[in-house]
Amino acid sequence: MFRSGAAGLLADASATTPASTPVPSPTPTAPQSPLDLRIPTSAQEVSDTTRQAAGWFDEHWQDWLASGIRIVFIIVLALVLRAMVRKVITQLITRMLPDEGEEEPSRLGGLLANTGVVNPERRRQRAEAIGSVLRSVASFTILGTAALMVLSALGMNLAPLLASAGVAGVAIGFGARNLVTDFLSGVFMIMEDQYGVGDEIDTGVATGTVLEVGLRVTKLRGAGGEIWYIRNGEVKRIANMSQGWSTASVDVQVGYKEDLERVEALITETAEAMAKEAPYDELVWAPFKILGVESVAADSVVLRIEARTAPGKSLSVARALRQRVKRVLDEAGIKVKEEVPLAAAAAAGTGTTTAATVLATAAVPGTDAAPPSALSDPSSAGYKAATPIPAPVRPADDTAKAP
Repeated sequence: MFRSGAAGLLADASATTPASTPVPSPTPTAPQSPLDLRIPTSAQEVSDTTRQAAGWFDEHWQDWLASGIRIVFIIVLALVLRAMVRKVITQLITRMLPDEGEEEPSRLGGLLANTGVVNPERRRQRAEAIGSVLRSVASFTILGTAALMVLSALGMNLAPLLASAGVAGVAIGFGARNLVTDFLSGVFMIMEDQYGVGDEIDTGVATGTVLEVGLRVTKLRGAGGEIWYIRNGEVKRIANMSQGWSTASVDVQVGYKEDLERVEALITETAEAMAKEAPYDELVWAPFKILGVESVAADSVVLRIEARTAPGKSLSVARALRQRVKRVLDEAGIKVKEEVPLAAAAAAGTGTTTAATVLATAAVPGTDAAPPSALSDPSSAGYKAATPIPAPVRPADDTAKAP
């Protein structure tokens, strides 16, 4: 009768083996540690190493698969969330931008509207700058969080990493505090619309036209053509001459004896006529006003005129008004300054007009004859002090003895 299975085969093999043939005993092998990196030198060691590797793989492959799926899910979720957030920010910025033919800004667009004057181009620049900042912050936050989650899924201990990042952040904060200050100042300058590209501003350290507004540096073009690079954190005050409206101020000087009512009527008529002509009809936003007499001198009177103009156009309007007022005053025969006659009678007795007489006459302008100088009176102490010392005269005896 035959035996079945592996037991039968082993029994048959032992039965056919001669009794005199000894059976070799298996060679004892040293136990393999999981961290033993020694190269196997026998078939038994290779078999044992393979068995251990297979067992270790069977034990951990599920954890590997779960970690891989978790990492892929985190990356995909972070990219999708980043795309959604950027899309939402873009839609909000688009709603802030002005539409063609829009008379009044929308509720979101009103956040970027200038007080008194709605500038569509200005609102577009501010909206794009704010959108860029928001998108950068959103990308940094989402991708940074996803990177930390991926490291955690790989089994890394984040506590030392976060502690090191905190210490490094403090060190960088102290070392780069000026950079952080510049960045934050630039963000608030853009959000508060303190100035924009094309504005004439005075930052205290430089004055010029804004060429570029960055988050760290503002670029200005000076009056002489030079370019100023100003750090936003160093700007303590800003005077914007191109925001809202400007004031054109003109001082008109006339003679002391001129009729001021007539002069004011001529100036008002000239200013009103100029405000109705192109291109000043769009630059002058309010009628010219004569504020009154600004100063009074012995030979002249100064009148001041002001008007509200478009931002940055006050100088051109003031120059044009000065030119027209000058032409009108010349046609009307109005003097800018009273003539001062020279007091020729002050030099009586000498037959000439001395420099002292001219100075004395100019010292009191607006009079027909200036009072004579103290130097013209021979009996005065000043005249005697100014008299030249006569040359010494030799005695008669010395003259006779001279050869």
